[in-house]
Amino acid sequence: MNFKIASVASHSALDVYDGVKDEGFETIALCKKGRELAYKEFEAIIDHCFILDDYKDIAKDEFQEKLNSMNTIIVPNRSMAVYLGYDTIEKMKVRFFGNKMMLRWEEREGNKNYYKILDYAGIKRPRILTENEIESPVMVKMPEAKRKVERGFFIAVNREDFNQKMNELEKLGVVDENSRKHMVIEEFILGAHFNLNYFYSKIKKRLELLSIDRRIQSDWDGFYRLPAEIQLKLDREPRLIEVGHIPVTIRESLLEKVFEIGKKFVDATAKLESPGIIGPFTLQVMVTPELDLVVYDVAPRIGGGTNAYMGIGSQYSKFYFGKPISLGRRIGIEIKDSIIKNEVEEILS
Repeated sequence: MNFKIASVASHSALDVYDGVKDEGFETIALCKKGRELAYKEFEAIIDHCFILDDYKDIAKDEFQEKLNSMNTIIVPNRSMAVYLGYDTIEKMKVRFFGNKMMLRWEEREGNKNYYKILDYAGIKRPRILTENEIESPVMVKMPEAKRKVERGFFIAVNREDFNQKMNELEKLGVVDENSRKHMVIEEFILGAHFNLNYFYSKIKKRLELLSIDRRIQSDWDGFYRLPAEIQLKLDREPRLIEVGHIPVTIRESLLEKVFEIGKKFVDATAKLESPGIIGPFTLQVMVTPELDLVVYDVAPRIGGGTNAYMGIGSQYSKFYFGKPISLGRRIGIEIKDSIIKNEVEEILS
């Protein structure tokens, strides 16, 4: 069939458009009015640009019918999950690349959450604490009051520091009662952070490590570059808001552990949400001085950092394909292979 590949025009969409275009597929950008400029500028990789009043319009019956009439396959990203919601996505009639039922497992609460996957798989993660259990540094994760589609983070060194920072954030209106209700407190893991971008091929039946990146966060990125004496004089708490990514590599002696946790994750998802993860996923890890890999966040879909490799390809992908490819192109290759082998339904949901 002559499939067209669509993605919500945000997050990692450019990687998808560029990559699948290299494999001969037509692309569809699902844009929200007022946020379409970049996608119009990059029209060389976008064949069809639909500008909607709201992202939720994607789920309207008439628009789904339009997408189906174009033989559309949607590659979901974090923006789609946030703006449409899991309930809506799971009920949609349009084809999705991968197992769309896995998207809900990105959360930290509810019956389906990534802590449950990590525990089932036997993968190390930070301990979860209550406010009364805070005795040492913690990472606090919660939805923000103003940026409702974003997740906020802050670090507290002890219980007193936690209370002080929560009070300050409440006074500023950054967090509210709902933030506290859905707050998760993790022990703080001191180490080096890496985003491990994997791809599980249902067609080749293998796990691939395609790339590794790191987050650039505001205003944390600028804050830690300042001398300590200046940091201490600044009356502000760094926000850790994700604004970009940079490519990195990990020492080769750690790759054994990288593949080990990746395979454990794939196996666990197959048991918890059959048929499990299909295609891209990201495990965000801290590497401790003891060289343990501790997973502190999970993305059961294409990661936001894969755009760092669009147009040039990623470092580890060359070992599988003889040339560097982006994760977006890897998705295009999987879809093409499934069509050739008449197994396309195996990779869709």
